[in-house]
Order: sequence, then C-alpha cells, then structure tokens
Amino acid sequence: MKHIINKKWVTGGEVDIDFYELLNLTREYVKKGSKIFIGSDSFIYKKKVCFATAICLHGGQNGGRYFFYKETLPDFKYSHLVARITEETTRSVEIACLLMDEYGINPRDIELHLDVSPFNTNNATSKYSDMLKGYVKGFGVDYRLKPDAWASQTVADKHSK
Repeated sequence: MKHIINKKWVTGGEVDIDFYELLNLTREYVKKGSKIFIGSDSFIYKKKVCFATAICLHGGQNGGRYFFYKETLPDFKYSHLVARITEETTRSVEIACLLMDEYGINPRDIELHLDVSPFNTNNATSKYSDMLKGYVKGFGVDYRLKPDAWASQTVADKHSK
C-alpha cells in the first residue's frame, strides 16, 4: 500500500500535490466533520487501460476539493470486465486502508464509491455488485453504488479518459 504515496497525485486544478500535504488536508476536513469519498474508474483505449483514483473531500461548511492519480497499463490483464472493476475497487480499498491503518482515520469517515450498478438492475456490472459490496464491507467502510457513486462515476471517470 505504501506505493500509493509515491504516485503522482494531482489536484482537481491539475497541480501536483505531495501525498503528505493531501493527507494533512484530508485530516483537517475530517476534524471539521466532513467525510472522505474515494472512487476509481477505468477506460480502455488502444490496448491499454487507464485507471484513475480520486480522493474527494466534500461536506459541511468546508466546500469541496478532490485529488487524483492515474495510471496506464497494458489491457491484457484487464480485458474482462470483472477483472477491471475488481481492480478499480481494490485501488479504492487500498487508499481507505492506508488512511485507516497508517494515519488513524476512522472507517466511519470514509465512503467508497463503486462504479457498479445494483444487483437488481440489468447492467453489465450489476452481477458483480454483491461480490464487490462484500469485499468493501469486510474493511468496515461505507460504500455507494451507481447512481450515487459520484466519486467514481463523475470525478474518477473524468480523469480516466
């Protein structure tokens, strides 16, 4: 999980930010009663897949900010939808675990946004929603699915393309 710290983190305004500075801002938001929202998305193009993961700070009187990193990899490992959305979820879980285990953020202050549809819908990702919900629940954090998963569906999606 430490590799997350070494990623090239960027603000929503496209300015590089040190992970430790991002962490300090995150702690301040939580101290003021706000939650941390984490979401990941991916996009396949030209035999590559781009993963983008966002940490969003939103709530209360604190306004909102977000930070993200993205990574482009060969698509052969992620050619199947289940592999890709599981990787998206894993990337979000890793950040949540890092924040909880290394930096003492309470799991109640974190919400993961999964880019999957609920099981009762007939979308491509819906058949995997129960599996991914169970995976996230095991870490003790809250989650949201489409259409309420704005951190993945909107913020991370914007930067995965």
